[in-house]
Amino acid sequence: MRIFVTGCKGQLGQALYAALTDHDVSGCDLPELDITDRPAIGQAITDFAPAVVIHAAAWTNVDGCARDPEQAYRVNALGTQNIVLACAACQAALLYVSTNEVFDGTATEPYREWDAPRPVNSYGRSKAAGEWFVRHLLTRFYIVRTAWLYAPGGRNFSNPHRIIQLADERGSLRVVTDEVGNPTYAPDLAWAIASLIQTAAYGVYHLTNAGHCNRYRFVREVLRISERKHVPVEPITLADFPRDSTPPCFAPLANTAAAALGITLRPWQDALAEFLNSR
Repeated sequence: MRIFVTGCKGQLGQALYAALTDHDVSGCDLPELDITDRPAIGQAITDFAPAVVIHAAAWTNVDGCARDPEQAYRVNALGTQNIVLACAACQAALLYVSTNEVFDGTATEPYREWDAPRPVNSYGRSKAAGEWFVRHLLTRFYIVRTAWLYAPGGRNFSNPHRIIQLADERGSLRVVTDEVGNPTYAPDLAWAIASLIQTAAYGVYHLTNAGHCNRYRFVREVLRISERKHVPVEPITLADFPRDSTPPCFAPLANTAAAALGITLRPWQDALAEFLNSR
């Protein structure tokens, strides 16, 4: 299968290349190609003539999106529109990688694929707008929502290596207890995506490592596995940690649709242990 991957240099993009070795894969990323450049991205995709485009490129700096919502919309919404139009032009199916932040975080149980998006921040609104373009301009698409993605080299606080670095530098950490999600290992997500695009079962999917936790528990587990249990971790709330963006408090995702196809990801604790113990 010919597959085109946007954001191919990112943590998910690199994992996708590793998971798709049996396919003919090409891709794009900054600085060589910008998805907001409609003619250029359209030409790149139509020239390759893929069967499937995996759209993993996004501006994922949630605080940056809060400071500049117009740029967030330009990249995550209009950039996605450009990808959608290119797919329509060359009759390719599209897999759009979205986020748990399209939900408002007021639920009492994990969100299902059919729950209505109600984003509460600029990043979530821009990704929900991307979903809108996919739904309304294509008939063959997968929308894959994920959460708290990590891989080697990541710099956000979902990345265990970043947590360990901060613990070693500071000697203690302060971590929120009232933000809940699904830690997700990029290679596991890439495997699930590679499996999903073989099915032609188009629709909306939630793909994360199984189970959910709050940020505090995740950090404690990272420190335990990395033999840093002695590092003090102070539990705080989101109100104690001012930032530009407000994340949804309780936004774990439930895998219902992909599980019905036999696609499930292992528990987040097992994936985390493999990530840390192998590096």
